[in-house]
Amino acid sequence: MHTVKHNYTSLLEPLRCTGSMDYRELRFSRAMVFAINEINNSSELLPGITLGYQIHDSCASVPVAVQVTFQLINGLHPLFDTGEKCSQSGIVTAVVGESGSTPSISMSRIIGSFGIPQVSHFATCACLSDKQQYPTFFRTIPSDQFQADALAKLVKHFGWTWIGAVRSDSDYGNNGMASFLRAARKEGICVEYSESFYRTHPHSRIQRVADVIRRSTAMVVVAFVASGDMRLLLEELARQPSPPRQWIGSESWVTDPEMLRFTFCAGAIGFGIQRSVIPGLRDFLLDLSPAKVAGSSVLTEFWEDAFNCRLGKIPGTGERVCDGTEDIQNLQNPYTDTSQLRISNMVYKAVYAIAHAIHNVVCQERNSTIQCDRFIKTEPVQVLDQLKRVNFTRNGYQVSFDANGDPVAIYELVNWQRNENGDIYFVTVGHYDASLPAGQEFHMSRNLTWAKGSTQVPVSVCSESCPPGTRKVLQKGKPICCYDCIPCAEGEFSNITDSSDCFPCPEEFWPNAERNLCLRKPVEFLSFHEVLGIILAAFSVGGACLAIVTATVFFCHRTSAIVRANNSELSFLLLFSLTMCFLCSLTFIGRPSEWSCMLRHTAFGITFVLCISCVLGKTIVVLMAFRATLPGSNVMKWFGPAQQRMTVVFFTFVQALICTLWLVLKPPFPIKNLTTYKERIILECALGSAIGFWAVLGYIGLLAVLCFVLAVLARKLPDNFNEAKLITFSMLIFCAVWITFIPAYVSSPGKFTVAVEIFAILASSFGLVLCIFAPKCFIILFRPEKNTKKHLMSKNS
Repeated sequence: MHTVKHNYTSLLEPLRCTGSMDYRELRFSRAMVFAINEINNSSELLPGITLGYQIHDSCASVPVAVQVTFQLINGLHPLFDTGEKCSQSGIVTAVVGESGSTPSISMSRIIGSFGIPQVSHFATCACLSDKQQYPTFFRTIPSDQFQADALAKLVKHFGWTWIGAVRSDSDYGNNGMASFLRAARKEGICVEYSESFYRTHPHSRIQRVADVIRRSTAMVVVAFVASGDMRLLLEELARQPSPPRQWIGSESWVTDPEMLRFTFCAGAIGFGIQRSVIPGLRDFLLDLSPAKVAGSSVLTEFWEDAFNCRLGKIPGTGERVCDGTEDIQNLQNPYTDTSQLRISNMVYKAVYAIAHAIHNVVCQERNSTIQCDRFIKTEPVQVLDQLKRVNFTRNGYQVSFDANGDPVAIYELVNWQRNENGDIYFVTVGHYDASLPAGQEFHMSRNLTWAKGSTQVPVSVCSESCPPGTRKVLQKGKPICCYDCIPCAEGEFSNITDSSDCFPCPEEFWPNAERNLCLRKPVEFLSFHEVLGIILAAFSVGGACLAIVTATVFFCHRTSAIVRANNSELSFLLLFSLTMCFLCSLTFIGRPSEWSCMLRHTAFGITFVLCISCVLGKTIVVLMAFRATLPGSNVMKWFGPAQQRMTVVFFTFVQALICTLWLVLKPPFPIKNLTTYKERIILECALGSAIGFWAVLGYIGLLAVLCFVLAVLARKLPDNFNEAKLITFSMLIFCAVWITFIPAYVSSPGKFTVAVEIFAILASSFGLVLCIFAPKCFIILFRPEKNTKKHLMSKNS
């Protein structure tokens, strides 16, 4: 736009456009003329009515657009078509335009006060859907609200969570980007930077935006930028190329053929208006000759600029006169390119929408024929009212408006791809239909090409995804997309990618090494199939066999002096109880069950008391026998065989009573120990009643101590007469084993608690067998000369 300074003493010069012509916008204006010509020649739409028009160039400038708007509503304009007498030459019925959102907003605020409908083909700002502010505004292109939502879903679809954003510093860019950022936040997308600029800003501002893009870590850049602004930014980036960037574009520039010259943007994707076919438009666009062009200053400027010649003017230095050899058929520029008719179709539909509205005002169907009154006074408000109701199909494209004046949002997903010659062209790779149910809006029809010609989807994240088994921890002072991956704590797992938290496994489960899956904890108990269980079972059976062998030896030599002198009845009972002690340790091995838990402790308690009772009886017999050898002593009468049996039965009965009370009141039972080891389950027997358990052990200990004391008292008796020393030594071993058992039992974890208990049983049993019976068996088997009454009665060994 050209402006000059004034001293306000003379009439202002009209604003003039400067710079090069936008051929794409020229094609839009010519598409409008083509549509009007079609309507004027139609026998079905407005028959007998000729539509007039004016075309103004706003230069994408708000001041020029406002000036032209005032001219239109005030009637300050020449007639464009003077071939026929128009019925209402001074009345503007409707306005088509503007291409930009900001000029459209300015225009709508003015003409809206007069009830004049405005139908835009390219103004996409979501703000224009507000009927409170823009009551007469309609558009044939979808609102940016739909595009912003579609772009956010597109970014999310490809897994991009770390992006850059640039926008035009205009109503189009600011409102569009604001809608996109709201939608992006809902999708969990983070924005590294959001920069704005406008084509009238200083060059340093555009340089700064380009530098931000170059320095950023985000691979993906979403550009909600008007086509003219984007051209300036890409030219700046072309001077010093940035690292490869994946461009995501809005419809304003991503389908603009002039942008294809920026080859470093190959692979760009974005949403564009549906590509369409308008029969006859290309022929109309190319039906230009120097004679036709000369009647229009705009077409003259286009002709001279396209062919670099002067039409009907004296050429300047280095210029030539257009001589008629110029062939527009061979001209390649956005004006003649009809392979991507997108916005042109929006212009075409806008004109037809207005024509249908006027038709509904001035025409009626009578006797199957359409009759139109060309002299009826048509008010813009009437056209406005009918525009809200239009619903028709033209060239296969539906045209209608919702309550906000917006059409149904249908987009094509456009990808910039290279052909075999290396040229970049637009390829439709999918569709987006906002009218479909949620989750079904996208439809991808072919593969995409990405930045640098890659076929792999580029990665644009602030932090790599956290794999299962970890959780996200946000980095301080950074967006939610920037995080560290922390392994799940012990006992916790996460089985999804990018989990924000880890979860504890169920009670009987434990995470695997990767902590992405909970596995059932292995159940552990002392088994017959493991080495420790086999060794203990072997010693148990071996001890029982040793006791049986010893009993066999004693039975075979039951008439010998040494067997008879040591109370053979108590000896056989002791060997039997020792056999039971060895075998009861087997009940501690294997999977605990309700019966085995009750059996193992009670069998152990009773057999050991039986064993100690026998040893105690033998000790008392020794003491009584020594007393009986003294003159006048009659002690053995009070501790004969019957009393010995009663003593054993009494002591054993007390233990049996304790065990019975224990089993009746609170018996042992199998439990799953989940606390000793976190990663496995220990299957063990709970005591049920700790008092019962320690009462059984305490009673055994009491008898053992009593036996030990008596044996100590008898230790100085003649060696060959008694076995007091052997009993003393065996009881010493027995007490030592069970005293050390207590701390070992309490501190041993899991199945080793059972192993300690078995070891104590076996050690004390072996101690009794070896200390009491081994010397006697040695004499019986290897020193028979000592197995005589004479030898036993002697005072010296």
